[in-house]
Amino acid sequence: MIGSLSVILILAFSGPGEKYFEVARNLDIFASLFKEVNGYYVDEVDPKNLVAIGITAMTESLDPYTVYIPEEEAADFRIITTGKYAGIGIMVARINGQIAVTMVEEKYPAFKAGIKIGDRIIEVDGHSLATTMHEEISRLLKGEIDKEVKVKVERYGEPQPIEFRLKRQNIKIANVHYSGMLDSQTGYIRLSDFTNDAGKEVIAALDSLKKLGASSLILDLRGNLGGLLNEAIAVCNVFIEKGKEVVSTRGQVPDWNRSHATLGAPVDKDIPIAILIDNRSASAAEIVAGVIQDYDRGILVGNKSFGKGLVQTTRSLPYNAQLKITTAKYYIPSGRCIQAIDYANRNEEGFVDKIPDSLKVAFKTANGRTVYDGGGIDPDFETGKQILAAITNELLNKGLIFDYATEYYYHHTQITPLDKFELTDKDYNDFVKWVQSKDFEYNTRVEMELKHIEETASNEKYYGALKERISSLRKELEERKRNDFDIFKEEIKNLLAMEIVSRYYFQRGQLRYMVRDDAVIKRATHLLQDQTQYNKALQARK
Repeated sequence: MIGSLSVILILAFSGPGEKYFEVARNLDIFASLFKEVNGYYVDEVDPKNLVAIGITAMTESLDPYTVYIPEEEAADFRIITTGKYAGIGIMVARINGQIAVTMVEEKYPAFKAGIKIGDRIIEVDGHSLATTMHEEISRLLKGEIDKEVKVKVERYGEPQPIEFRLKRQNIKIANVHYSGMLDSQTGYIRLSDFTNDAGKEVIAALDSLKKLGASSLILDLRGNLGGLLNEAIAVCNVFIEKGKEVVSTRGQVPDWNRSHATLGAPVDKDIPIAILIDNRSASAAEIVAGVIQDYDRGILVGNKSFGKGLVQTTRSLPYNAQLKITTAKYYIPSGRCIQAIDYANRNEEGFVDKIPDSLKVAFKTANGRTVYDGGGIDPDFETGKQILAAITNELLNKGLIFDYATEYYYHHTQITPLDKFELTDKDYNDFVKWVQSKDFEYNTRVEMELKHIEETASNEKYYGALKERISSLRKELEERKRNDFDIFKEEIKNLLAMEIVSRYYFQRGQLRYMVRDDAVIKRATHLLQDQTQYNKALQARK
C-alpha cells in the first residue's frame, strides 16, 4: 500500500516547476522510509504514532498555530471555534494530584445535579482519573448529547464518594462572561472569547447597560486569546460606521486575499470607549483593539498585546482529520501588521525572535497619531504589569487558596450579598493559621538568585570573600519572608475572597467581585470621566 501511495503522490505532484518535483521526491522518500521502519525495526512500532510524530515535527517547524487535528480531537477544535460542546457543564484542573472541579456552569447538568466547585473527580464511567492526562479527561466528560455519564466525586466532609448520573447536553460557552454598571455612568463588558455570536452578545450587553444609564463603556479584552475573524468584525461594527475597513488579509494565494469591512449600521458610534488589553490579548482581540485605535474611536488602557497577526484556515484531510494552517497575515486600517514574531526567519539554532524595535515601521491613525507595527498593540495609557508576590504565586500553585475556599464554603452556609461581601481580618488570620498548619514553604526569586550567586562564587573561588555578605543577605531575606503574610495581605486577601465568592455566586459573581478593586478598571474609569484628557488622547500631538 505504501508503494502504491508513493506512486499516486508522484503523479499528483508531477508537473512544471522544480518545487513540485521536490515535493513529490521527498514524499516518495518518506513513504519508503516509513515502510522500511515499519517492516524491519527491531521492536514493534505504532504506525499511527510514528506518522503523528512526523506530522507534528513538520507543523511545529512552521509556527505554533499550524496544527494537525486528527479525527479524535475534532470535537475539542469545534469547541474552540463555536463555543459549543455536548457535556455536563464543568471546568476542571489538576490540583495537588487530583482532578478538581474549578467552576460549575449554571443551568447545565452538573449544576442541576448538585456537583460543586471543590469536588474531586475520581472516576468517569468507571475510569480512574488518578493518572489520566487532562486531554483524556476532557474527552471522557464530553460525548453524545443525551447520553448518560457516571461521575464519582470525593467531597469535603463526606466520608464516602458520591456518584452522579448525568445526561450530557449541548453546552454554549458565553463570550460575554459578565457585564454591569461600575457607577452611575460607566458600563463594563468582559468579552472573554470570539466564538459564534460574540458580536450579538456585545450588542445585547451594551443595550442593557444603556438602559441602566451607561454614557461611557469599558470593554475588557484582557486574557482574550481571540477566535473567529467574522466575530471580531461584528464586534467592531458595534462601534464603527458601516463600510469602514476592519482588516485585510494577505498571503501566498492571491485569490484568498480579502478586505473585510463593517456591513451594518453601528449600535453606537459616539459613546466614549476604553478598551482594556494585556499581553494575553491576541488575534481577534487585537483586531478589535487595533481598529478602535486606528479610527481614534476610543482609548486603549493596560499593557502591550500579544502580537498575533497571523490568520489560520482549516483544511479538510482524509479520514475526518483537519489541518489548521496559517495562510495569511492580517493588516488593520492604518496598514500595520501587528505580528510580533517572524517565524520565517530563524537563527542558527532554529529559534525565532521578536521583531526588534529598530525594524518597526510607523503608521498613522485617522487623526494622525503615530502607531507602530511588528509587536502587538501598544496601549494609549500603560498601567504596568501586575506581578504577584512569590508567596501569593505559591499559595495559588499549591492549591491552598482553592482548598481553603472550599473548606470555608462548607463551614459557612451563606455569605453577605455580593456587593457587601468582604473578608474580615479574623477571616484572613484564620487562613494564615490554616496555611501554616500545612508546613507551607516557598522560595522567592531573590533566594534562588542568591543561591546561584553562592554557587558561582564557590566555583570561581570568590566564596570566602563574599561569605559574610551572602550570609547576612540570606538572614535579611528570611526575616522579610516572616512578614510576607502581612506585607502582601491585601493581594492575598483579594484572591482568597474571589475564590470564596465563586463557591456561592459562580463565575459571574467572581467577575463582579473582581471589578470592584481592579486597578486597571479604576484607571480606565477615571480617564472616561475626564472628558478633556480623553479627547486629548485621541488627537495627534503637535
